[in-house]
Amino acid sequence: MSQIGTTLTQFLTEQDNSPAESRGELTALLGDVATACKRLSHLVRMGELAGVLGAAGQENVQGEDQKKLDIIANEVFIDSMQRSGLLAGVASEEMDSHYPIPSQFKRGEYLLAFDPLDGSSNIDVNGSTGTIFSITRHAGKDAPSDADFLKSGREQVCAGYCLYSSASMLVLTTGQGVTGFTLDNSVGEFILSHPDITVPASTSEYAINASYSRHWLAPEKRYIDECNAGVDGPRMRNFNMRWAGSMVGDVHRILCRGGVFIYPLDARLKADGKEGKLRLLYEANPMGMLIEQAGGMAHTGTQPILDIEPYTLHQRVPVIMGSSEEVARLVEYHADNIND
Repeated sequence: MSQIGTTLTQFLTEQDNSPAESRGELTALLGDVATACKRLSHLVRMGELAGVLGAAGQENVQGEDQKKLDIIANEVFIDSMQRSGLLAGVASEEMDSHYPIPSQFKRGEYLLAFDPLDGSSNIDVNGSTGTIFSITRHAGKDAPSDADFLKSGREQVCAGYCLYSSASMLVLTTGQGVTGFTLDNSVGEFILSHPDITVPASTSEYAINASYSRHWLAPEKRYIDECNAGVDGPRMRNFNMRWAGSMVGDVHRILCRGGVFIYPLDARLKADGKEGKLRLLYEANPMGMLIEQAGGMAHTGTQPILDIEPYTLHQRVPVIMGSSEEVARLVEYHADNIND
């Protein structure tokens, strides 16, 4: 059994239960992911000294203003991954359609979907940011299309994120629980630091952007009002609100000490014809797999996130994930709202 201080490669090699013909491939692919994350960790840490801060002066496919580091992070990740010989294609939150592996490189049997820099609004104030990734298998030998990326979260073979903060941490699952590795800059290695991460079933903490409270729908209003009523309310205990401004930062805190992360569908999003804010393939699915593997729940309010069958590359969904008791309560409130 792996011990604290084990390197990422050593840990993955020990965990590799794949068939003999593909043994080591996922380990090698995750090694390339780790390399990309190390490169991004350095750029984030250098900040203005590397000339990467500020706006890029353009929008991504989502219609969101891009930061310089959004574009750089996307390029760094693709450059680090495309030569692996293990990928058939890459899909990114920052690109309209998928990126096929160029013909001069060997094509593999995995697909990678990623958000290169989650929480980029935090960049210029030195707040927490991160990279989120999801790996699935590509069936067949042909070059993939966008449609090949449209797999439910249950089909992920690996999911994870790298948090760039006071320390850089790579947190991942291959379907055998959740494990965290901290980057030791002195040796350039991710080292096992958080084995067997589990989410406490109950919590007294929630993460939601309260500035949108006037737009919340009835289930979220009911839940947050009850939490805010504290010891005098129906929950009979006090709750704390935490909001990092990045999904990686908030979910990492929940994995470490419990809580519930809520980015719901609200009246504002509905009026714009959107189904949610966060992207299914790049954010909700990988984080949902991590939360479930850690013993928590990941839901939209009407169905488990990992059961959703995607129909488009940049599909958005409502997100409720974290401690199972709290997510179950919110799901119950959504059911009550439908039945009313």
